[in-house]
Amino acid sequence: MSIEVRQMNFEVDRLTNIEVAVEHNRIDGKDSRREQRMNIEVEDDGPNEERERSRSSRALVQNRSNERMDEAFSQHASFYTVDRSALVGYSIYSISIEDGDEVQRRFNDFEKFYEKVRESGLLSSAIGTPPKKKFLQADTKLADKRKLWVEQFTHELILNHSDKEIVQKFFEMDTFREDEMVCLGSSERKNAKPSDFDFLKTIGKGSFGRVYLVRHRVNRKLYAMKVMGKEHIKKRNEVKHIMAERNVLISNVNHPFLVALHYSFQTKDKLYFVLDYLNGGELFFHLQKERHFSEARSRFYTAEIGSALGHLHDNNIIYRDLKPENLLLDRSGHVILTDFGLCKENMNPTDTTETFCGTPEYLAPEILLKKPYDRTVDWWCLGSVLYEMLVGLPPFYSKDRAEMYERILHQKLAVPPTLLDKVCDRRLGAVDDFNEIKSHSFFTPIDFEKLQRKELKPPFVPKIKDELDVSQIDREFTSQQPNPASLIPATFGTHRDTDFPGFSYVS
Repeated sequence: MSIEVRQMNFEVDRLTNIEVAVEHNRIDGKDSRREQRMNIEVEDDGPNEERERSRSSRALVQNRSNERMDEAFSQHASFYTVDRSALVGYSIYSISIEDGDEVQRRFNDFEKFYEKVRESGLLSSAIGTPPKKKFLQADTKLADKRKLWVEQFTHELILNHSDKEIVQKFFEMDTFREDEMVCLGSSERKNAKPSDFDFLKTIGKGSFGRVYLVRHRVNRKLYAMKVMGKEHIKKRNEVKHIMAERNVLISNVNHPFLVALHYSFQTKDKLYFVLDYLNGGELFFHLQKERHFSEARSRFYTAEIGSALGHLHDNNIIYRDLKPENLLLDRSGHVILTDFGLCKENMNPTDTTETFCGTPEYLAPEILLKKPYDRTVDWWCLGSVLYEMLVGLPPFYSKDRAEMYERILHQKLAVPPTLLDKVCDRRLGAVDDFNEIKSHSFFTPIDFEKLQRKELKPPFVPKIKDELDVSQIDREFTSQQPNPASLIPATFGTHRDTDFPGFSYVS
C-alpha cells in the first residue's frame, strides 16, 4: 500500500495573531426577510419586522438588527488562540492513500489522535511522542521533525492497524466512495472541494447558510457558492428539501431563466452548491429602490418568470416559493429564478400535494385552507408578484398575518382578474399551464420564441462596471467578509453521509 505525506503551504496572512476561527459562522438571531418561509415540518418563527417595514414603506435604508446569536452551522464551533511563532503547529499535512484520495489534518489533530491511540495500546515503542517546540529552536527545524514524525505515525497506523475503526475514522478511510466522487474530467478521478475556490465576497444569505462570490483557481471563472451547514439542516428536518433542490438544479441545465448548477459537493459539516453568478441584483432590491415598475417592464419580467415556471412544470416540478427575493437579474437585465428548496418533484399535471409551505404574502387560498393543491399555486404566486411589481406591495399585504390570510381567502381584487382567481380550477393556467398564460391578451406585445432565445431587449439594464461589481447586491450581504477558516475545513476528503446520498454533481 502506497502512502504519501505532504506538508501543505498555508497563507499566514489569512490568520491573525489573536484568534483563528476554525468553524465560525454567525447566523442572525432573527430570520432574514429572505428566509421567511413557512413549512409544517419546521418551526414557524413568526412575522419578521424588517420585512414588514420594507414591504410597507419600500424604504431605501436597511434597518438591520444588531442582535446576534453565536450559533455555528456545526454545533461544535471552536476557536484557537495562536501566536505567529507557533504557526508551525498550525501546519496542514495531506495524507494520500493508495489511489491518490487524500485527507488533510492539522498537526494539532495528530497530537490529539496520538494520545487516543497510545491509550488504546496500538502504537509500537518505535513511535515517539509528537515533537514539541524547544526554547530558541528554529521553526524550520521543528517543522522538519514534525513532518518526519507524522510520516512515521501515519505509516505505523495505516500499515498495521487499518482494520481498526478509530484509524479508519481519523484518516477518512471509510469515506472514499465512488458514489460521492465529482468527476471533473472524462477519465481522471478528482475531488471538487472548497480549497479549489477563492472566496471573494458574501453576496447572499438563506435559511441554512450563506452565498459567496467565488473564483475557481484553475479555470478562473466566477461562481456563486451556496454553503449550508448539515447540522442545521438535520435539526430542522430539511434533508429531503435540500436533496430535492439539488435534483431540480440539475434539471435546470440550458434553460435561460433558471439558475444552473455547476458542481455540488460536501465535507463532513457542510454542503456546497456552485451556481451561476448573477450580479444584477434581486428583484426585491430593485423594487425597494424604485417602489414599483412600469407595465412594460413588469410584463417582460412576468413573461420570463412564467417561462421558467412552465419549464419546471414540464418536468413535473412545482416551485411553491415564488417571490421577488428569489428572482435575480443577470448583468443584461434578464430575470433568473433561484432557490429551489421548496420544490415538489414528481408532480404530474393531475397530481396534488398537501404540505403547508411557502412565503406568507404569496400563499394561495387552497394552501391556507389546507386542501390538496396542484401546480396552479405557482400561477397564483406569479399573479401576486406581477401585482407587486405594478403596485409596490403584494396584493393582500398586511403587517398582521392573520388579517393577511383573511384577505387572501375573502377579499376581492380587481386586477389581475384571472391569475388571482381564488378558485384554482378557474385560475389562468389551470387547463393548459404556461400555454394558457402566454396566450392572455396581457402578453400580446411579447414574442415568446424570441423571449426564449433572449433576443428581446430587457427594459432595464443594471449599471454594472465589470464582473466583480456587486453594487446591485444588497450591502446587507456584501458588507460581510467571508471567513476562509470556516469555509475551508480542517479535514478534506470525499465524504459519505447517509443523510445526503448522491449529493455530489458536476455539470
